[in-house]
Amino acid sequence: MSLDDSATIVTGASSGIGEATAHEFASRGARVALAARSEDRLTSIAADLETEYGAETLVVPTDVRDEAAVEDLVDTVAAEWDGLDVLVNNAGLGRGGDVADLSTEDYRAMMDTNVDGVFFATRAALPHLAASDGNLIFVGSFAGQYPRPGNPVYSATKWWVRGFAHGVEGQSGPDGVGVTVVNPTEVRTEFGGADGDSFAERFEPGEVSEPEEIADAIGFAAAQDHSTVHEIDVYRRDKFEGW
Repeated sequence: MSLDDSATIVTGASSGIGEATAHEFASRGARVALAARSEDRLTSIAADLETEYGAETLVVPTDVRDEAAVEDLVDTVAAEWDGLDVLVNNAGLGRGGDVADLSTEDYRAMMDTNVDGVFFATRAALPHLAASDGNLIFVGSFAGQYPRPGNPVYSATKWWVRGFAHGVEGQSGPDGVGVTVVNPTEVRTEFGGADGDSFAERFEPGEVSEPEEIADAIGFAAAQDHSTVHEIDVYRRDKFEGW
């Protein structure tokens, strides 16, 4: 199981789990295409990957909510590297609050990013992944498995991601595509910052998962060359205390 010379795309690569995954892939010899909206941040991360690992990188600024931009992302990578071996659907957006108080703008932002963006990227990548017997990784969530009273709409988008991923797994497995869902709980990233303190600010090191732990799980799934890793849950150890 090797990622050496694999052509990979990581969406939401400008921070957190996406950035850590780019490092994980580069450290294992993969070629890494970094996609997110922040070109400056992606360029800085790509420079780090090239310096630290000698990795071959592509910076492709992409808003996953833009159908045409996502198609251009996949086409650009496949043309540059003569195919595609791994797509990580990591880009995501969360907004908290009661349903009665949730703005239509926040609702649509979550749906556009977590549902439409995942669909657009998956649709564009599947023919290439079938050609390479590649791997398709979805970053799900604890919120996609258990009720989350604090953010029901975000939770619903992650239930959709998980259901969509497993449906694609059943449909595309005969074509040679491996499909995995990786479900974290709280991870010390910038996630949640729009509603107050981010997880990185709320939790001390060691209290919850680190981005590198999730990236390690993604790397394991992405390196499969025969089997499918159906689902990986990465939870903080006290997550079920008091349940």
